[in-house]
Amino acid sequence: MAQYLANTFETEQVRVLVVDDETHITDFLRLGLRYEGYSVAVAGDGPSALEAVGRFKPHLVILDLMLPGLDGLDVADRLRADPDLLIIMLTARDQVPERIAGLQAGADDYVVKPFDFDELLARIHAVTRRRFPVQEDILRAGGIVVDQGRRSVTVDGRDVSLSVKEYELLRLFVLNPGRVLERQLILDRVWGYDFYGDQNNVEVYVGYLRRKLRDQERRIIETVRGIGYRLNA
Repeated sequence: MAQYLANTFETEQVRVLVVDDETHITDFLRLGLRYEGYSVAVAGDGPSALEAVGRFKPHLVILDLMLPGLDGLDVADRLRADPDLLIIMLTARDQVPERIAGLQAGADDYVVKPFDFDELLARIHAVTRRRFPVQEDILRAGGIVVDQGRRSVTVDGRDVSLSVKEYELLRLFVLNPGRVLERQLILDRVWGYDFYGDQNNVEVYVGYLRRKLRDQERRIIETVRGIGYRLNA
């Protein structure tokens, strides 16, 4: 499965509202999008969707065309009052009039059911890029500098040689300084969803990083007992 991290994950999770009356779809998308780093809420009909928008204040709404109570076109038309709100329309009918109607109602993109999850992620990534800035190539946290273009790392001006997994792990920490990262989240982000090992890999590679960062006292990468790890920088 391809991984598309929310562009603002290091500072603010992208909030996604999924609106569909088919619970297997909302359950699937809620689980999958949360794994990708998005904050997710769901609604099962038009009126509930409008109420959720006011309460949850999403950045993006994934909106089914056919909804009870108030259909997706009517919901999109009402949401159009907020020019910053992004909308991806879902429909089971791949016909030109429906696509045109959705786009005219204010949708930013259009996905036909059944859809591939990776395709939907790519569409989400594309539309959210229009609102959120692209991450800079140079990431900094305290004395740690990660050059994403060169895939190089320095600590207090000292070059540090890292393996691929060590680099990805440190990059994840630097993107989220001061935030406690759960072991399972680290495993998913660094090793991917197709990895069937155990969470001991995280502990092992944190140990590798600590040695290379000269963090023997564990002040830079802190263990949060029973949860995961936090970068103090």
